[in-house]
Amino acid sequence: MPKQFVSNKDETVRMFENDFFEAFSKVHFSVPLFIYLPVVAYFLYLSIGVYSLSFITIFSLFILGVFVWTFTEYTLHRFIFHFVPKGELGKKMHFIFHGVHHDYPNDSKRLVMPPSVSVPLAVLFYFLFKLILGQILVAPFFVGFIIGYIFYDMTHYAIHHYNMHNKFWLFIKNHHMKHHYKDPLKGFGVSSPLWDDIIGTNFPEDKTIKVQKEL
Repeated sequence: MPKQFVSNKDETVRMFENDFFEAFSKVHFSVPLFIYLPVVAYFLYLSIGVYSLSFITIFSLFILGVFVWTFTEYTLHRFIFHFVPKGELGKKMHFIFHGVHHDYPNDSKRLVMPPSVSVPLAVLFYFLFKLILGQILVAPFFVGFIIGYIFYDMTHYAIHHYNMHNKFWLFIKNHHMKHHYKDPLKGFGVSSPLWDDIIGTNFPEDKTIKVQKEL
């Protein structure tokens, strides 16, 4: 596999000269849990305690929210994180948003999305979904959407910092490792390869391994 990284160690590189901005560019992996689990609890409370939605309605919209998140994750990763604008400024912006992760893939402080990015995005998505679904139905939908995001962030951290033994998690990890070390223009799904399969950006099957298994 071609080398696609600067360092595979758990080390970081300075991105900003300003100490304030530099500090906010580093995030402990647990931060999204402290921010978004209360959001999940609040909207779940609205769904059950305030709007008195039925179980089937909550469950259906929850699943829909998770499903929409998987597409959002794929779209953001492929078209936003991997978009490199022309010019030096564009390259610097790309490095700040995602390039640093490909150069230092095991930097534990830059594996989950910083709140300075995730919170404005969450607010934007909430009002977009509220416009589509209305104030009541958006509550259980947003629970699923945020759970999908939390799962994505925690999965991304675990992929880079935990030894996987379960077949499912090994499958997810191998998919993302190929994105880093084989072809960064494929495998944009992190928590799931679903949309890579649907859209056609998954990695081709290794026919050599398949032949060996058949023999």
